[in-house]
Amino acid sequence: MTFTNCTRLNMKYIGAHVSASPGVSKAPVNAEAIGAKAFALFTRNPSRWTSKAISDKEAEAFKANCAKFGYTPAQILPHDSYLINLGSPDAEKLAISREAFLDELRRCEQLGLTMLNFHPGSHLKLISEEQCLDLIADSINDALERTSGVKAVIENTAGQGSNLGYTFEQIARIIDHVDDKSRVGVCIDTCHTFAAGYDLSTPEGYEDTWRQFEEVIGLNYLSAIHLNDSKKGLRSRVDRHDSIGKGMIGREFFELLMKDPRTDNIPIILETPDESLWAEEISELYALASRP
Repeated sequence: MTFTNCTRLNMKYIGAHVSASPGVSKAPVNAEAIGAKAFALFTRNPSRWTSKAISDKEAEAFKANCAKFGYTPAQILPHDSYLINLGSPDAEKLAISREAFLDELRRCEQLGLTMLNFHPGSHLKLISEEQCLDLIADSINDALERTSGVKAVIENTAGQGSNLGYTFEQIARIIDHVDDKSRVGVCIDTCHTFAAGYDLSTPEGYEDTWRQFEEVIGLNYLSAIHLNDSKKGLRSRVDRHDSIGKGMIGREFFELLMKDPRTDNIPIILETPDESLWAEEISELYALASRP
């Protein structure tokens, strides 16, 4: 069974990172239950290096539930394991990370999905930023050469610790060194963006952030949004998500983003900390999008 392509133009696809327990086929059911038109999921345990394979039966059930509730691959953003470091300075850890990343991409292939969201990597203060960024690109190239049909979607970071990908220039360097640019994209996490120093809290800052993104990376690479407020301030370099309008970015930003055609037709995924508010937040965001 395959997905049918029913993506409409000029739509906001808002959802959340939902549970895939006890199996991936449950994820679209959980997304539908909160009124989501998009969703994210883990296809394996994000805190282990290895996980049980997805059975063919479970994969077919996943596809059937996606079709039942109207989800296409363009609305689904799987996230890889938190353990993976594609820029690790340790040869053994790098090899393990690359193998796990390859497995993540192959799981996406099995499920008929077309994107895999991932954090770029960390230098651990053992190699230079440039060396780490180039290792990340090499890791992506290796995985893409051994798979097909799935885009590697780089998520920007807050720059906490030695994590890279917190500036648009760092992400651009990775993309520049990826051989197949048709299979690389970017997911902008709004909390990370703000914490890294891009001021989304004012209309002027909002527009300037997108101007920089276009000039440095290119809007053609924008593949998804992680929509979160921030518990910490501008340039804090601390990754702490907050609920919509309750953090340091503020509600005006969410109104701007919901009206912005640049964020049409891509998954907009809530990772806000209070899951009990997700249905309410999704409803509120759609109300903002439909407001004249």
